[in-house]
Amino acid sequence: MAGLSARRWLHRHGLRDTLLVELAPETGGNAAAGQNEASAYPWGAHYLPVPDVRNVELLEFLQETGTLTGYAPGGLPIYSDYHLCHDPDERLSIDGHWQEGLVPSVNLSAEEQVQFARFFQLIDTLKKAKGRDGRDAFCIPLDHASADEAYCQLDRISFADYLTREGFTAVPLRWYLDYACRDDYGALASQVSAWAGLHYFASRKGSAHNADRGDVLTWPEGNHFLTENLRRHATAPVHPHTLAYDLRETAAGVEVLTYNVATRQSTRVLARRVLLATPQHVAHRLLAAVPGHALPPPQALHHAPWLIANLTVDGLPQGPGRPLSWDNVRYGSASLGYINAMQQSLQQENGAPKVITLYWPLTDEAPGPARRRAYQTPYAEWLPHVVAELETYHPGVTPYIKSADLWVWGHGMVAPTPGLVWGSARQAAMQPVRNRIFFAHTDFSGISIFEEGFYQGIRAAREILGDEV
Repeated sequence: MAGLSARRWLHRHGLRDTLLVELAPETGGNAAAGQNEASAYPWGAHYLPVPDVRNVELLEFLQETGTLTGYAPGGLPIYSDYHLCHDPDERLSIDGHWQEGLVPSVNLSAEEQVQFARFFQLIDTLKKAKGRDGRDAFCIPLDHASADEAYCQLDRISFADYLTREGFTAVPLRWYLDYACRDDYGALASQVSAWAGLHYFASRKGSAHNADRGDVLTWPEGNHFLTENLRRHATAPVHPHTLAYDLRETAAGVEVLTYNVATRQSTRVLARRVLLATPQHVAHRLLAAVPGHALPPPQALHHAPWLIANLTVDGLPQGPGRPLSWDNVRYGSASLGYINAMQQSLQQENGAPKVITLYWPLTDEAPGPARRRAYQTPYAEWLPHVVAELETYHPGVTPYIKSADLWVWGHGMVAPTPGLVWGSARQAAMQPVRNRIFFAHTDFSGISIFEEGFYQGIRAAREILGDEV
């Protein structure tokens, strides 16, 4: 995402002699997508919350894609009804009943209800809070957030410890907050910082003429819609199936050796500047012969592996309560539930097969062992686990499953562990090396969401342009 964003920004500002090297068959990173006879479907990131109107660069891009169709007289953006998530949008299976929304609300005790109300009252306060520097305490992109110590100190303790300290101990609330951390960070509340845990809720300040603050934009193929638009908004060449495997400085700039896995040919690329829009563990390998960078050790970052399952089904036996929604979650589940990839289809209830996408962050053990186990587990072993998980959502669903396609992300997303977001190492790691080698990736944000990848690309492109002009 960051590489495509940087390429587009450079193109828009006159620097068009660029080359994007991409190992995969197509660009997009963890916003990859697939397609079968029933529908397109995501292999990763699948939605974008309605943005903050102050994020001007993002709004301009969404207008280019046709997602933002114009502005109302009052100045609020108007989004395409085809891209705003259709109702019903969310439901939670709890005690055998599908309730509306993902916040548990069934059979809560009086004390549990009080704790939920107190937590969301805290979030409402933090959404409006500003630091002594005049900046929002929490916002996106997070580099624009307040550096006030009153808030930054929350980055030094875990979210779980913070919640316990503040008396948020209700089991349903703690389950929900763990779910939120696993959803955006691939990690538990005990593994991410309190600042990041609160940021998940307090940073979303989007508004629109035809959408509420909590609404999201989505597409059958997920965020691949966005990456494809980023790719199309520049004309410079893209070399897919191509691995960059060596990088060295020269008198005139940088030399990069690449290998095309389709043609089995190596190429030497000479450039004035190079942008490493890669995870930090990849950047480390490429910089083995380059002194002077400030990247932390590769193992310093927490990247949880994920399993994604796209299941084509003839039907989904439904329990009582809210009908099939876009996001479908079960209380206490090991997975994060599934989305209905066909939610945006106007003919989704015509009896034709559906594609549902199950998300499963592998958080039961440390990332290293979990990653090795995930890679060593064959399809024949994964499939029964996926089917058994879906059976807990829809008893009797197995005969309805027509096909199951599985995908493992080894380094699905970075987790904002305590000390990462507001520690000095993150800012140091983003600094260019002798104005020749630049960096952009959500790893350098500490939070892996579309808005951060988009921002990181523009940030690095501006650094490059600043030296060009």
